[in-house]
Amino acid sequence: MNMLKRLLACLREYKSTTILTMFFMLGEAVLETFLPFLTARLVNEIQNQAAINDVLRTGILLTIMAIFSMMCGGSAGFTASKAATGLSKNLRHDMFEKVQNYSFENIDKFSSSSLVTRMTTDITNLQMAFMMTIRMGLRSPLMFIFSTVMAFYMGGKLAMAFVVVIPVLLAGLLLIGKNALPAFRRVFKKYDKLNESIEENVRGMRVVKGFSREEHEKKKFDTAAEDIRQDFTKAEQIIALNTPLMQICMYFDMVFILLVGSRMAIVDHSVDIGQISAMITYGVQILMSLMFLSMIYVMVTMSAESVKRIYEVLEEEPTLVNPEQALSLVTDGSVDFENVSFKYSEQAKKFALADINLHIKSGQTVGIIGGTGSSKSTLVQLIPRLYDVTEGTIRVGNVDVRNYDLTTLRDAVAMVLQKNVLFSGTIKENLKWGNANATDEEIEEACRLAQADEFIQTFPDKYDTHIEQGGTNVSGGQKQRLCIARALLKKPKILILDDSTSAVDTKTDALIRQGFREFIPETTKIIIAQRISSVQDADQIIVLDNGSISAVGTHETLLATNQIYREVYEQQTHGGEE
Repeated sequence: MNMLKRLLACLREYKSTTILTMFFMLGEAVLETFLPFLTARLVNEIQNQAAINDVLRTGILLTIMAIFSMMCGGSAGFTASKAATGLSKNLRHDMFEKVQNYSFENIDKFSSSSLVTRMTTDITNLQMAFMMTIRMGLRSPLMFIFSTVMAFYMGGKLAMAFVVVIPVLLAGLLLIGKNALPAFRRVFKKYDKLNESIEENVRGMRVVKGFSREEHEKKKFDTAAEDIRQDFTKAEQIIALNTPLMQICMYFDMVFILLVGSRMAIVDHSVDIGQISAMITYGVQILMSLMFLSMIYVMVTMSAESVKRIYEVLEEEPTLVNPEQALSLVTDGSVDFENVSFKYSEQAKKFALADINLHIKSGQTVGIIGGTGSSKSTLVQLIPRLYDVTEGTIRVGNVDVRNYDLTTLRDAVAMVLQKNVLFSGTIKENLKWGNANATDEEIEEACRLAQADEFIQTFPDKYDTHIEQGGTNVSGGQKQRLCIARALLKKPKILILDDSTSAVDTKTDALIRQGFREFIPETTKIIIAQRISSVQDADQIIVLDNGSISAVGTHETLLATNQIYREVYEQQTHGGEE
């Protein structure tokens, strides 16, 4: 019930449209129920050779009611589609807004492919179910009740046909829906895998083509698609039984009414032709109402899993929240790790980082090196609270990061990742992500500092050059330099480069570091690198090994005292030869 209330709350401005749809449906159901009654009256008047004026009067009334019934049905279709699409719009808005507030831990819980499925396929399923429910979900029960009452009122013993047919049809429809439900539940989980396959393939297209793995990817996609097809086919085959079941019940009903009704009309004259006509019509209305109810049941059953998945996203609470009295000023770029340990989930058996104690003064340049899997990126992601520490404390500007307003903290900490993303738009528009109010002079200065201005000037449109989605029309090194410039425009207290100069040559790397020293001396620079040359002039270098700090010191100190650092240096400078 809470789930339903939460989703219906997203109707907001479309509540009145939804209520109007129900009002139109009520009008249509009432009018449709009285049409067979008037038709029977018209048939009897014609049979009894009534005056032409009486026949015309009944015919005109029948026509007017039919027109109003049609208008109610058409209006309900319009308002129902407006309400359903409006609900979908609001749900997508609320879900997207919710995701924007998620921490990395929340996103890891769902996975990006699952979130995409929930905001597309699942919401579409809910939209269709909602539209059918507010239309047929109200009309069908009303038609069933009204038609049954009128059938017993007009038909007497003839209505006994429904006593046999209705229970059989209800039992059959419930059985069909019950057997179709498990197949629909399986489908939505498999949609996540299908979208994940597509997402991986599109993102890694260059790797796929580079290793000639197109056929492998096709087979993987075909397997996922075939799996979904099989479940849908099974579900649709079960639901297809609705039609023959409906036809059997309808034909039984019609044959019973015609045989018994004809005998009653001819032998004892207890019914007339108009009543038999009305009974057939009411029988069709009753059975069609049950048919639509079964379709609604199947649709609601199919969308039940979608509703649950949407509700999970809306109710998920971000693991990172602002404190009640959040600080809105970061005074300096000093960073202190005190007895910090971290693991990605409570269920994880091993800490990704263990017992980290580290002190970085404001304005220092700090290098971080370590092997793959040593948790270098994890360490720096804790500084802007992309994740929260499991144990211990991290301070920025001598204040626990958990006491800062999240926006304030992240504005003070700029991160440039190895795989940073550029968005479709011009170079200038991408750079203004760092500072929406940056002037052209500030943009050009940041690009010169990041060694990006030189290649930008070679483009015909310079800073107005269009960047394709994901930055596919610039090289890896150019993309990294643009991302560094974007981060510099934030004028951060702390600048973190997470292996973000890996795609540039050593000369450009050196020029970027020289620019940092000369133009942003007060900014704390934390550089994760694979190349010793990128960090050897740092004020201190941190050597990470398997989630723990192996050593901290200058280049010369570590060469003399730390085996890991010395081995890496020798491999890079002498090819590992003694």
